[in-house]
Amino acid sequence: MHEDRDLERLVAYLNEYPTVIQGDFDPAFLNLPDEILISVMRDHQKYFAVEKKNGELAPQFLAVINSGKDTTGIIREGHERVLRARFADARFFWEADQKCRLADYLPKLERVTYESRLGSYRDKVERVRDIARWLTEQWFNLGMHQAHVAEADRSAELAKCDLATEMVREFPELQGVVGGLYARAQGEPDEVADAVYDHYRPVGLDDPIPRNLTGCAVALADKFDSVVGCLAVGVVPTGSSDPYALRRAALGIVKIILERKLPVSLSLSIGAAGKALLSHKPKRGVSPDQESKILDFVLDRARFVFREKEQFAYDEVSAVFRAGADDLVDTEKRLLALRAIRKSRNFEPLAVSFKRIRKILEKAGVAPGQDGQVNPALFESAAERELHSGATAAASKVASLKRGGKYQEALEVIAGLRPVVDKFFEGVMVMAEKEEVRRNRLALLAQLLGEFTTIADFSEVGGEERG
Repeated sequence: MHEDRDLERLVAYLNEYPTVIQGDFDPAFLNLPDEILISVMRDHQKYFAVEKKNGELAPQFLAVINSGKDTTGIIREGHERVLRARFADARFFWEADQKCRLADYLPKLERVTYESRLGSYRDKVERVRDIARWLTEQWFNLGMHQAHVAEADRSAELAKCDLATEMVREFPELQGVVGGLYARAQGEPDEVADAVYDHYRPVGLDDPIPRNLTGCAVALADKFDSVVGCLAVGVVPTGSSDPYALRRAALGIVKIILERKLPVSLSLSIGAAGKALLSHKPKRGVSPDQESKILDFVLDRARFVFREKEQFAYDEVSAVFRAGADDLVDTEKRLLALRAIRKSRNFEPLAVSFKRIRKILEKAGVAPGQDGQVNPALFESAAERELHSGATAAASKVASLKRGGKYQEALEVIAGLRPVVDKFFEGVMVMAEKEEVRRNRLALLAQLLGEFTTIADFSEVGGEERG
């Protein structure tokens, strides 16, 4: 039997007294692609496909009925008759659709509305082509070259064409899959056919991503266009409603980037999608405020992936995201580094001190890293001088390690500041009576927090502030 846990659960709930019967169908139908046969059996009839030992489909199916044994065979014959008609329809659509090239369906997408304010699927195709070309041009350092840009463009051009075919009209769950099958049958390169086939992937947290880089580019382009376009015109998912599957699209963006380790800037990609939206019908712009909200929407899905799939602690994700998460691959590296050093003896006490620093600065209305020169001549204690010199030396080391992507070593250097930070708070009153001394100490703390929270903000991690 073709393994299908979801269908097993469904038929178990649908039938109070489940009984399994086996039926047969004409082996001639096996000339159709497996994906179509399985979809007809599974999605439309709730049947299980049967496989041979070598993994090929067999001309049988299993149906679950809500009664006792089918001793006369009448129930089996009824199921066989229904499936025969369904397969005959699928074969007719397969043959009829391929009387035209897949690209010939592109003009028909003008009559298929995507979203009333975002135009037709034909308009969406042009936007996706622009974004896919832009993405592949960013990836030349991954071994892609101009030929891949052309393949991504062709894949994006064909990706939505199957929406105008008879097969997808009858079996909408096969969109993308049918396009990929038709592209392969009509001689398109494997890279293009696979990209068309895969471009809706992933459709869930455990679903695979596209097989090749071209497919990843087209899938990302499609998802960025959907998320940016819909949110820009006010189509925002609610708790119970997400008709354009924007949460799933954002989740797909995150999964593709992380699993393929792609150098993708979320903000620049959102900008590229906004530019495509302005360049093609309906020629709508995306404001900076909208771009910021769209980025937050995608980052919410990224937080979910890191917490639920990668099993990072809530405060670890908060700490790293506060330091910036535009590059998700880099974000993951910083999360791994933070997790690795978290058990070191200096980490938790320093995190508590950083919380204290942040609260002091917030109360004083000073932002971390805010411009303000630290004047060593105003230091009144050895603790101030030691913190300043220690932080200055550490900053140089951290900057060098960050450039090399050695985040764990950089965090260890920061954690090593604990003794001088502790000494500072034990012997120095930050809010001194003299205004110039007070401002200088606040500037020192602002510099410290601004300098050492670019990998992860320790003040977001665990621990309780000491009194």
